[in-house]
Amino acid sequence: MLEAMIHGVILAGGLILPLGVQNLYIFNQGANQPRLIRAMPSVLTAAICDNLLVILAVLGVSAAVLAFEWLEVIMLSAGILFLLYMGWQTWKSDQTRTQDPDKSYDGVRKQVLFAASVSLLNPHAIMDTIVVIGMNSLQYAGAERAIFTLAVLLVSWLWFIGLCTAGSLMRRADKSGGGMRLLNKASAVMILGTAIYMMLRLIP
Repeated sequence: MLEAMIHGVILAGGLILPLGVQNLYIFNQGANQPRLIRAMPSVLTAAICDNLLVILAVLGVSAAVLAFEWLEVIMLSAGILFLLYMGWQTWKSDQTRTQDPDKSYDGVRKQVLFAASVSLLNPHAIMDTIVVIGMNSLQYAGAERAIFTLAVLLVSWLWFIGLCTAGSLMRRADKSGGGMRLLNKASAVMILGTAIYMMLRLIP
Protein backbone atom coordinates (compact mmCIF):
# COMPACT_ATOMS: atom_id res chain seq x y z
CA MET A 1 0.00 0.00 0.00
CA LEU A 2 2.70 2.46 1.05
CA GLU A 3 4.80 1.62 -1.99
CA ALA A 4 1.84 2.28 -4.30
CA MET A 5 1.16 5.63 -2.61
CA ILE A 6 4.79 6.77 -2.82
CA HIS A 7 4.98 5.63 -6.43
CA GLY A 8 1.85 7.63 -7.28
CA VAL A 9 3.11 10.78 -5.59
CA ILE A 10 6.54 10.65 -7.24
CA LEU A 11 5.16 9.82 -10.68
CA ALA A 12 2.46 12.51 -10.58
CA GLY A 13 4.93 15.08 -9.25
CA GLY A 14 7.39 14.33 -12.02
CA LEU A 15 4.71 14.75 -14.68
CA ILE A 16 3.09 17.89 -13.31
CA LEU A 17 6.19 19.88 -12.28
CA PRO A 18 7.60 20.80 -15.73
CA LEU A 19 6.60 24.28 -16.89
CA GLY A 20 3.80 24.02 -19.43
CA VAL A 21 0.76 25.89 -20.72
CA GLN A 22 -1.52 24.56 -17.98
CA ASN A 23 0.86 25.52 -15.19
CA LEU A 24 1.46 28.95 -16.73
CA TYR A 25 -2.26 29.63 -16.92
CA ILE A 26 -2.91 28.67 -13.29
CA PHE A 27 0.05 30.72 -12.07
CA ASN A 28 -1.03 33.71 -14.14
CA GLN A 29 -4.56 33.51 -12.77
CA GLY A 30 -3.23 33.62 -9.22
CA ALA A 31 -1.07 36.59 -10.16
CA ASN A 32 -3.64 38.52 -12.20
CA GLN A 33 -6.78 38.15 -10.11
CA PRO A 34 -7.28 40.86 -7.44
CA ARG A 35 -7.87 38.19 -4.78
CA LEU A 36 -6.79 34.55 -4.55
CA ILE A 37 -10.36 33.34 -4.16
CA ARG A 38 -11.20 34.86 -7.56
CA ALA A 39 -8.76 32.44 -9.22
CA MET A 40 -10.30 29.33 -7.66
CA PRO A 41 -12.52 28.49 -10.70
CA SER A 42 -9.33 27.94 -12.70
CA VAL A 43 -7.79 25.78 -9.98
CA LEU A 44 -10.92 23.67 -9.52
CA THR A 45 -11.38 23.16 -13.27
CA ALA A 46 -7.74 22.23 -13.90
CA ALA A 47 -7.68 19.77 -11.00
CA ILE A 48 -10.99 18.17 -12.00
CA CYS A 49 -9.87 17.80 -15.63
CA ASP A 50 -6.56 16.27 -14.54
CA ASN A 51 -8.40 13.91 -12.21
CA LEU A 52 -10.71 12.89 -15.06
CA LEU A 53 -7.75 12.09 -17.32
CA VAL A 54 -6.06 10.09 -14.56
CA ILE A 55 -9.20 8.05 -13.87
CA LEU A 56 -9.63 7.34 -17.60
CA ALA A 57 -5.98 6.30 -17.78
CA VAL A 58 -6.30 3.90 -14.85
CA LEU A 59 -9.47 2.44 -16.37
CA GLY A 60 -7.51 1.49 -19.48
CA VAL A 61 -8.25 4.23 -21.98
CA SER A 62 -4.50 4.40 -22.77
CA ALA A 63 -4.76 1.24 -24.84
CA ALA A 64 -7.57 2.70 -26.94
CA VAL A 65 -5.68 5.97 -27.52
CA LEU A 66 -2.55 4.18 -28.66
CA ALA A 67 -4.58 2.12 -31.14
CA PHE A 68 -5.69 5.13 -33.24
CA GLU A 69 -2.97 7.27 -34.83
CA TRP A 70 -5.55 9.65 -36.31
CA LEU A 71 -6.68 10.56 -32.80
CA GLU A 72 -3.32 12.17 -32.06
CA VAL A 73 -3.56 14.22 -35.27
CA ILE A 74 -6.97 15.54 -34.23
CA MET A 75 -5.70 16.29 -30.72
CA LEU A 76 -2.64 18.11 -32.07
CA SER A 77 -4.71 20.17 -34.53
CA ALA A 78 -7.20 21.26 -31.87
CA GLY A 79 -4.39 21.99 -29.45
CA ILE A 80 -2.50 24.13 -31.98
CA LEU A 81 -5.53 26.30 -32.73
CA PHE A 82 -6.25 26.83 -29.06
CA LEU A 83 -2.63 27.57 -28.15
CA LEU A 84 -2.38 30.20 -30.89
CA TYR A 85 -5.49 31.88 -29.51
CA MET A 86 -4.28 31.52 -25.92
CA GLY A 87 -0.85 32.95 -26.76
CA TRP A 88 -2.35 35.96 -28.52
CA GLN A 89 -4.73 36.66 -25.63
CA THR A 90 -1.87 36.41 -23.13
CA TRP A 91 0.28 38.78 -25.19
CA LYS A 92 -2.54 41.35 -25.31
CA SER A 93 -3.38 41.05 -21.61
CA ASP A 94 -1.02 43.87 -20.60
CA GLN A 95 -2.70 46.27 -23.01
CA THR A 96 -6.15 45.35 -21.68
CA ARG A 97 -5.05 45.80 -18.08
CA THR A 98 -3.52 49.20 -18.83
CA GLN A 99 -6.52 50.53 -20.76
CA ASP A 100 -9.23 49.31 -18.39
CA PRO A 101 -8.08 47.54 -15.20
CA ASP A 102 -11.67 46.79 -14.17
CA LYS A 103 -12.15 44.62 -17.27
CA SER A 104 -8.78 42.88 -17.18
CA TYR A 105 -9.75 40.05 -14.82
CA ASP A 106 -11.19 36.82 -16.16
CA GLY A 107 -14.70 35.96 -15.00
CA VAL A 108 -15.77 32.51 -13.82
CA ARG A 109 -17.06 31.34 -17.21
CA LYS A 110 -13.90 32.39 -19.04
CA GLN A 111 -11.68 30.83 -16.36
CA VAL A 112 -13.52 27.51 -16.54
CA LEU A 113 -13.37 27.48 -20.35
CA PHE A 114 -9.69 28.36 -20.53
CA ALA A 115 -8.62 26.02 -17.71
CA ALA A 116 -10.54 23.14 -19.27
CA SER A 117 -9.04 23.93 -22.66
CA VAL A 118 -5.42 24.01 -21.48
CA SER A 119 -6.06 20.74 -19.66
CA LEU A 120 -8.03 18.81 -22.28
CA LEU A 121 -6.63 20.28 -25.53
CA ASN A 122 -3.00 19.79 -24.56
CA PRO A 123 -1.85 16.63 -26.38
CA HIS A 124 1.38 16.36 -24.41
CA ALA A 125 -0.41 16.48 -21.06
CA ILE A 126 -3.02 14.00 -22.25
CA MET A 127 -0.46 11.55 -23.59
CA ASP A 128 1.67 11.84 -20.44
CA THR A 129 -1.32 11.24 -18.23
CA ILE A 130 -3.01 8.51 -20.21
CA VAL A 131 0.08 6.63 -21.32
CA VAL A 132 2.52 7.05 -18.43
CA ILE A 133 0.08 6.93 -15.52
CA GLY A 134 -2.13 4.36 -17.25
CA MET A 135 0.76 2.00 -17.92
CA ASN A 136 2.22 2.40 -14.43
CA SER A 137 -1.12 1.65 -12.82
CA LEU A 138 -1.18 -1.77 -14.48
CA GLN A 139 1.35 -3.12 -12.00
CA TYR A 140 -1.19 -2.73 -9.19
CA ALA A 141 -4.57 -4.30 -8.58
CA GLY A 142 -7.45 -3.87 -6.19
CA ALA A 143 -6.76 -1.69 -3.15
CA GLU A 144 -3.18 -0.94 -4.21
CA ARG A 145 -4.35 0.47 -7.56
CA ALA A 146 -6.92 2.59 -5.71
CA ILE A 147 -4.22 3.97 -3.37
CA PHE A 148 -1.95 4.69 -6.35
CA THR A 149 -4.76 6.52 -8.12
CA LEU A 150 -5.77 8.55 -5.05
CA ALA A 151 -2.15 9.64 -4.55
CA VAL A 152 -1.95 10.88 -8.14
CA LEU A 153 -5.27 12.71 -7.80
CA LEU A 154 -4.19 14.41 -4.57
CA VAL A 155 -0.96 15.68 -6.12
CA SER A 156 -2.93 17.53 -8.79
CA TRP A 157 -5.06 19.37 -6.22
CA LEU A 158 -2.12 20.31 -3.99
CA TRP A 159 0.00 21.43 -6.95
CA PHE A 160 -2.58 23.69 -8.57
CA ILE A 161 -3.57 25.28 -5.25
CA GLY A 162 0.10 25.91 -4.44
CA LEU A 163 0.86 27.25 -7.91
CA CYS A 164 -2.05 29.67 -7.82
CA THR A 165 -1.04 30.82 -4.33
CA ALA A 166 2.52 31.44 -5.54
CA GLY A 167 1.16 33.61 -8.34
CA SER A 168 -0.91 35.60 -5.85
CA LEU A 169 2.13 36.14 -3.63
CA MET A 170 4.15 37.33 -6.62
CA ARG A 171 1.46 39.89 -7.46
CA ARG A 172 1.59 41.29 -3.92
CA ALA A 173 5.39 41.49 -4.01
CA ASP A 174 5.50 43.10 -7.46
CA LYS A 175 4.22 46.58 -6.59
CA SER A 176 5.37 48.17 -9.86
CA GLY A 177 3.76 45.54 -12.08
CA GLY A 178 6.94 45.17 -14.11
CA GLY A 179 7.43 41.57 -13.10
CA MET A 180 3.90 40.66 -14.12
CA ARG A 181 4.27 42.33 -17.51
CA LEU A 182 7.47 40.39 -18.13
CA LEU A 183 5.83 37.16 -16.98
CA ASN A 184 2.86 37.64 -19.33
CA LYS A 185 5.12 38.31 -22.31
CA ALA A 186 7.32 35.30 -21.49
CA SER A 187 4.22 33.13 -21.06
CA ALA A 188 2.84 34.25 -24.42
CA VAL A 189 6.13 33.46 -26.16
CA MET A 190 6.27 30.01 -24.53
CA ILE A 191 2.67 29.23 -25.46
CA LEU A 192 3.19 30.29 -29.08
CA GLY A 193 6.46 28.34 -29.15
CA THR A 194 4.61 25.23 -27.99
CA ALA A 195 2.07 25.71 -30.78
CA ILE A 196 4.85 25.98 -33.38
CA TYR A 197 6.51 22.85 -32.01
CA MET A 198 3.22 20.97 -32.31
CA MET A 199 2.82 22.22 -35.90
CA LEU A 200 6.22 20.71 -36.76
CA ARG A 201 5.05 17.38 -35.39
CA LEU A 202 2.21 17.36 -37.92
CA ILE A 203 4.61 17.80 -40.84
CA PRO A 204 5.51 14.39 -42.34
